[in-house]
Amino acid sequence: MLAPNSVIGVLGGGQLARMLCVAAARLGLRTHIYTPEENSPAADVAHAVTIGDYEDENRLTAFGASVGCVTYEFENVPARTVETLINSGVDVAPGARALAISQDRLVEKLFINDLGARTA
Repeated sequence: MLAPNSVIGVLGGGQLARMLCVAAARLGLRTHIYTPEENSPAADVAHAVTIGDYEDENRLTAFGASVGCVTYEFENVPARTVETLINSGVDVAPGARALAISQDRLVEKLFINDLGARTA
């Protein structure tokens, strides 16, 4: 459970991040997005914005220190970015392994098949 006014970090600043920020605000939570893009859709509704490259470990570490937990809006965030945050003590969900699996459709299907589920 997150306490009211807790800050959720969001990797990515697109339309899904924007919707997440609006939903979080309705629940009394704050959002801080991390995005490489200036003027991203989520920037208008987030409480804070950090613009930086997904590979910038110093900026990521500072971002991680300013939030209570982190998630991401889409699977194109480098898995290494999530690993950097986790290694600096930040709670990230879903984790780096889930992100890495979701980035390759064949790996994703094999993973699901190994769990006993069928895929197309």
